[in-house]
Amino acid sequence: MQDYNPDKDLLNERVILVTGAGSGIGQAAAKKFAEYGATVVLLGRNEHRLEQTYDQIEAAGWPTPALIPFDLEKAPTEDYYALGESLYQEFGQLHGLLHNAAKLALLSRIDDFDPVTWNSVIQVNLNAAFLLTQACLPLLRKADDASILFTSDRVGRKGRAYWGAYGVSKFAIEGLMQTLAEELESSQIRVNSIAPGPTQTALRAWAYPGEDPTSLPLPDQIMNNYLYLMGPDSKEINGQALSAQAVTQVDKS
Repeated sequence: MQDYNPDKDLLNERVILVTGAGSGIGQAAAKKFAEYGATVVLLGRNEHRLEQTYDQIEAAGWPTPALIPFDLEKAPTEDYYALGESLYQEFGQLHGLLHNAAKLALLSRIDDFDPVTWNSVIQVNLNAAFLLTQACLPLLRKADDASILFTSDRVGRKGRAYWGAYGVSKFAIEGLMQTLAEELESSQIRVNSIAPGPTQTALRAWAYPGEDPTSLPLPDQIMNNYLYLMGPDSKEINGQALSAQAVTQVDKS
């Protein structure tokens, strides 16, 4: 996927919703999707950061995005379905949904993990993804070709000590992906997950404060993977847990 060479009009006339679009991988993905022709719906908690992404897309001359400030942790269930209805009224359909927003909060032994923090992380990383997917499925079914993509993590594929609620939520995301993929396998909607690997993001810097961030790829450097999985060239790929970077036995990050 990293060597993928997409056509410049790969995502023309497509509407793609990206969560966590204000920074890091979400921002890079939103900009890349727009660069290749998509109308991107920017969703996130921090309106200022979303506006920065919006302005960068507009300044580049790509399709004008939509901006939706939305708190995945605090929004009541009915707000998710109201969001789905609003998207239907505005666009009529969705061609893509990238679940990228994530919360880490802390690294801790299970013995000591604060239950309030646990519930907060599970809400953002898992429950919100379920609710938003459910709200958006009717719009995705309206498209001739659609992709649901979850940004996962290696700690959601092999458990590691101290990653607590974050690691558990990513394991659950893999289960949600597989369940959806089987349920939708006879439809035009495909569902996959991708683990970005070590990348220069704020979440990575918080988890590894002693690491030299310049030794890691920038989010933009792994975007070919996201383009491939979000565009029509991957329409035969379904139910796969994929990685944006090569995984080796000595890589324990």
